Amino acid sequence: MGSSAQIESSTLCSMYGLLLSPNIASSWVKAPELRVKALTSKQLFQQVDRGHYSPAAPYQDSPQTIGFSATISAPHMHASAAESLLPFLYPGARVLDIGSGSGYLTHVLANLVGEDGSAVGVDHIQGLVDLATSNMSKSSEGKEMLRTGQVVFVKADGRKGWKDGAPYDAIHVGAAALEAHASLIEQLKAPGR
Repeated sequence: MGSSAQIESSTLCSMYGLLLSPNIASSWVKAPELRVKALTSKQLFQQVDRGHYSPAAPYQDSPQTIGFSATISAPHMHASAAESLLPFLYPGARVLDIGSGSGYLTHVLANLVGEDGSAVGVDHIQGLVDLATSNMSKSSEGKEMLRTGQVVFVKADGRKGWKDGAPYDAIHVGAAALEAHASLIEQLKAPGR
């Protein structure tokens, strides 16, 4: 039988629908001061229905095909990305999501920065830009974010960022890159992440 911390950690992962990685849940058990952070993450991910963004098995903790030779990342990867940016995603902040794909993480990030903030999703494939816009339009909250311009999806070369919304408090790069591109660094506030 496992230790009580292991059992509690496993239970927490189940409660979160594996939206938080085991490391985050484990930290939650070992460090009670992280409970607010974990609860915020849990609530945050529950606000956006992943079923609107993933056509098959949206709640399974694995990448899912979304078309155009692309995937939506596994939920634990989205949780990890959001957590790493959390200190820079305050109400009113601006965030750039490179490789926005289905639009799911862009929607989650937009919730974090609130109605006074903004989120820009960039993808180099027009079909994915259209898909993200369509997916986000499936909820009344998402439609409103698009209508007000709180969230926009654009077709562009992610390596060059999107200067129209710069400077950004946070930039998430969800696609592989061999190097940190100078144009992205130039569009990032200091301090920023």
